[in-house]
Amino acid sequence: MALLTPTYGRDLELCTLLCESVDRHVTSFSKHYLLVPDCDLSLFSHFESERRTVLPASMFLPGWLRPLPRIIQRKRRQYWWSLRAKPASGWHVQQLIKIAATMSLPHERYCILDSDIVFFRDFDLARFEYPNSIPLLKMPDEVTPKQIRHARWVETSHQLLGLPVPSLPAADFIGHIIFWDRQTARAMAAKIETATRLHWVEALCRTREFSEYMLYGYFVQSDQALSDRHTVTPRTQCISYWDQPRLSKSELNQLLCRAGKDDVAFSVASFSGTPVQTIRDAIEENEVARTPAAVTRETAGVVA
Repeated sequence: MALLTPTYGRDLELCTLLCESVDRHVTSFSKHYLLVPDCDLSLFSHFESERRTVLPASMFLPGWLRPLPRIIQRKRRQYWWSLRAKPASGWHVQQLIKIAATMSLPHERYCILDSDIVFFRDFDLARFEYPNSIPLLKMPDEVTPKQIRHARWVETSHQLLGLPVPSLPAADFIGHIIFWDRQTARAMAAKIETATRLHWVEALCRTREFSEYMLYGYFVQSDQALSDRHTVTPRTQCISYWDQPRLSKSELNQLLCRAGKDDVAFSVASFSGTPVQTIRDAIEENEVARTPAAVTRETAGVVA
């Protein structure tokens, strides 16, 4: 089992918080890979350790897909260009390298963590090691015609896989703390190439509107043998905040108070603009609030 985190310079503070929480709470993994644009390697080099490796995006991309200079940006996004498709944004490239890294790095199973995830409870990955099954997040009937982008991703996922497009509402597979299987990812890429008659990276670059998690989910759902490697679950162990208004410390504390007993992490979307220091303060308060209860339980156990 390995951890994968695609990230970039603007998320450096968030990634720092993620790595600290992983080191504090996550166990039973062999390596945590940070996948970053080549131009950001120096920013992340200090994360290198025995259990964490920083790898350049170019390691996972074909030679014909190259980054444009950083001064050429749109909405503060970097783009990659080629003669085979329209420019791909950094967001699209992160999706590409998730797939490529899962296929090429030397591990059977991967837990994918975005930069904006923070663990606040212990999380042991031992039970997800090969050949045990891994969770497949699937939320039935969540994608409706009103969700234009998600509905489009359902459509493109089926087109790329050569599958008939379902009617809406349809299942959603997008979330946090996502598990992938290497053999499944390889089979998915091969399926895309068969259906499109293009290299899978070129097919995705030409499509542009796609979701890597939708692709993986619908592919697994279409193959019984691959489905047997996964156990469908309606939610992950991560509380998610997807909205844009930034959160205050008290609002973050309210979010943490809603955590169920099985939740181990939370994610506040980076585009919300919630300051990293606010997130740190909320975590510290949460840990302090839980400490007395833990001490009380231990003392009670000794007395008993």
